[in-house]
Amino acid sequence: MELNNDFEVSAPIEKVWEVINDVELIAPCLPGAQLEEVENDEYKGFVKVKVGPITAQYKGVAKFVEKDDSNHRVVIRGEGRDTRGAGNAAADITASLESTAEGTRVNVVTDLKITGKVAQFGRGVMADISKKLMGQFADNLSELVLSEGGDSQDSQSEDSSNQDSEAIDLLSIAGSSIGKKLVPGWIRNRQKKT
Repeated sequence: MELNNDFEVSAPIEKVWEVINDVELIAPCLPGAQLEEVENDEYKGFVKVKVGPITAQYKGVAKFVEKDDSNHRVVIRGEGRDTRGAGNAAADITASLESTAEGTRVNVVTDLKITGKVAQFGRGVMADISKKLMGQFADNLSELVLSEGGDSQDSQSEDSSNQDSEAIDLLSIAGSSIGKKLVPGWIRNRQKKT
């Protein structure tokens, strides 16, 4: 499924481009993500996802597939597997930047392939979740870009360790969209047991 998002950062395009290409710097900006190691051109880590009482952890790797400095366009491929073997996810993420009067617009197109429990939510819910996660990422990225030059590296390290056990809570992000999908099934299962 293809997910399209965009957001604006109040900073010049070159500054945003520099930060967005530093995976170690931006990884803590993505809710639930934790970068564990960098090996050559591969970035290894995990993303924790929570749906109600169920928590899934996708462990995987990301790498740059394409980087076009002159057009400010980058393609990152990420692949991960649920550590319990209950599904996997793969995404090609294309980010392109353009200058605006207020700063920089970041357009993100994600070609997402996902299996397992999280896949049951379908395109509508995933698009809603993607939009809200991208909003959180944009806020975190803006804060990072605007604080660059100070002791942002130290504060990012602290944020990264604090994020250690935080999972993306899909119920709180998507709210009623997921609730409408999950509740009828839960009621049917409860009725069968009685």
